[in-house]
Amino acid sequence: MDVYTSTNLNGDNKSVNKKRICVRKCEGMSDIFEFPLKQHIGNKAAACVVKGDVIHRGQLLALQGESLGCNIFSSVSGTVVKVTEEAVYVEADDKQSKDYIPLKSEIALELIKEAGLVGLGGAGFPTYAKFSKPFESGGNVIINAAECEPILSHNIKRIEENPKQLLRGLEIAMKISNANHGYIAIKDYHRKAIAALENVNTNPKISITTLENVYPMGEERAVIREVLGKILPVTSLPLEADAIVINAETACRMQEAVELKKPLIDKDMTVAGKLTGCEKENKVHVILDVPLGKRVSDVFEMVGGLAKEYGEIIMGGPFTGKRVSLEDPIIKTTGGLIATECFMKGPEKIGLLVCACGANKERMEQLAESLESEVVGVEYCKQAMEVKGTRKCENPGKCPGQVAKVLALKKAGAQALIISNCTDCSNTVMSCAPQLGLPVYHCTDQALRAVNHKLIRKIK
Repeated sequence: MDVYTSTNLNGDNKSVNKKRICVRKCEGMSDIFEFPLKQHIGNKAAACVVKGDVIHRGQLLALQGESLGCNIFSSVSGTVVKVTEEAVYVEADDKQSKDYIPLKSEIALELIKEAGLVGLGGAGFPTYAKFSKPFESGGNVIINAAECEPILSHNIKRIEENPKQLLRGLEIAMKISNANHGYIAIKDYHRKAIAALENVNTNPKISITTLENVYPMGEERAVIREVLGKILPVTSLPLEADAIVINAETACRMQEAVELKKPLIDKDMTVAGKLTGCEKENKVHVILDVPLGKRVSDVFEMVGGLAKEYGEIIMGGPFTGKRVSLEDPIIKTTGGLIATECFMKGPEKIGLLVCACGANKERMEQLAESLESEVVGVEYCKQAMEVKGTRKCENPGKCPGQVAKVLALKKAGAQALIISNCTDCSNTVMSCAPQLGLPVYHCTDQALRAVNHKLIRKIK
């Protein structure tokens, strides 16, 4: 067995003697860009190019389908080498330019639709659909700049570097929707970004609302609760609170689509974790404007490459991201790539406590398998209400006790727990599980260990 320094279940650093479950990195870069025809909520697009076509950056590759479909454009100049029912593949030219073929529309909302813009902070709801029905009287547009997931920091970086772009995107969104007020919701500890916004904001209709630094303060209904003081039922949409909520990068890309006629071809990203030469520092990197379609492996090479061993690759954030391979492409909704710490061998039997705000049951089962633990019970947070095949929290971040759920898992034979709980929920679990002799793992552990981040357990 390997002896290595890690962080134990209580968040303390010590040497542990555990079997490490690791993945070896693969070598080499690819000039092939892959553009999946379905990258978000809604139907997949229909390819409008064929093998052998010579294309330029910003050229349309696939037309939006019906039912919330979105156009897909090439982020590089090159040649189409393959078209399947699932994706278009482009071999990039050796020399690339930042120039692009401009959009053709003239009206703001049509430009946003033509650009193929979707929400860039979650599941990717098509942006044009959110703005298809303007407010009849008043209304609010809220920029979600919470950067809620730990480690991720690309939204804040763009705000710090170009606050005017975010403000202009918000003004465009307000004009399209006929909103009479705009808000930027941002966690209070992002002082540099807040100061940058305050220094350039001259619009009396735009306000900055600071949020507490807890998870999941960036959940859509939590943002509305904190900004407007309204608690929406799990089945309600933001429009019922006279609000439209969009991600910070989405607003910036709206500005590009409307004023620069730029299609959605680039994506801001956080790249972090087990990286070459980053054993002690520089474990988190922000890259602005990564071309869509680029391989995951090639993005890691942009920051120096992967370490020799890692646990898994997460696309997204530690709470809600998914496991991907190095061959997968960067898509519209990709916000982060995290190479996690190797998995330690877990207990023989483990119980899952699923929270609507974090990893779902399937993801937690995947983590249990990586720990080589048998799942003997599954419980859900009492506020995780089932809605159309998924689960939503009744009041995100404001959670009740979990004693009954923890007791049920212990009775089922669990020797430890994996939880996916928010900050408040994690506190309640930690108030009882250790007293019952149940060590606690969190779905974010391996990602947070990889960047020397404090683990999510009991948080004051």
